[in-house]
Amino acid sequence: MEKTIKELIEKLGVKTENLDLFLQAVTHTSYAHEKKHNNISHNERLEFLGDAVLELITSEILYFRYPNLPEGELTKLRASIVCEESLLKVAHKLELGKYLRLGRGEEASGGRERASILADSVEAVFGALYLDVGYERTKNIVHNLMNELYEDIDRDRSISDYKTTLQELTQKNFDSCPIYRIVEEYGPDHDKKFVAQVEVDGNVFAKGKGKSKKEAEQRAAKIAWEKLK
Repeated sequence: MEKTIKELIEKLGVKTENLDLFLQAVTHTSYAHEKKHNNISHNERLEFLGDAVLELITSEILYFRYPNLPEGELTKLRASIVCEESLLKVAHKLELGKYLRLGRGEEASGGRERASILADSVEAVFGALYLDVGYERTKNIVHNLMNELYEDIDRDRSISDYKTTLQELTQKNFDSCPIYRIVEEYGPDHDKKFVAQVEVDGNVFAKGKGKSKKEAEQRAAKIAWEKLK
C-alpha cells in the first residue's frame, strides 16, 4: 500500500514523508471498521477539513477572477464548483478509485466507482494536503486540478447573452420565443456531452454541443442568432 500511496502523492506533485496522513485520506470508514483492532483511522475528519479548505480556495479564486461580480453571483459560481460532480472529475483525473482502502462489502458493491465515496475522498485528500504543505501550496494544487472548471465558467459567461439576444430577435421577427430541446447525450458520467437544438417558429434553426445542457443550449442559440441576425 505504501507504494501505491506514493504514486498518488507523486500525481499531486508534493514531496512528503507523511505517508500515514495520505493513507488516512483514502481510508473509507468500512475499511477502518473491519480493521478496528488495528486502530486504523478513516478519512471523515480529513473530509470535514478538506471541504472547508476547498470552499475557501474556491471563494478566493473567484473573488479575484471576477472582480465585478456581486456576492450572490459569486455564491452561485462557487456552488457549481464545490459539488459532487466537480469532485468526481478530480477523482477520475487522479484515478483515485484504485488507491482507496475499502471494506470487503463496500469493495464488492462497487465502492471504488461510487460517486459519493470518490467525492468525499477528494475532499479528504485536500484536507491532508492542507495539513502537510499548507494553504498556499494546497491552493496551487487544487487550482491546477480544477482549472478546467474555471475555464468552463469563463466559456459559459462569454456566451451567456445569446439566449436572451436570440429571444429578442425572434420576438421581433416571428412574434414567438425559441424552444430548446436536448436531443443527444453521450460520454461517461464524469465527462458527459450534450447536444441541444433550438426551434424558432416551428423550424429547427441550429444545434449546439456542450459539457452541460446549459452550454449546449447557449451554443445552439449563438449559431441560430448568427443565422438570423
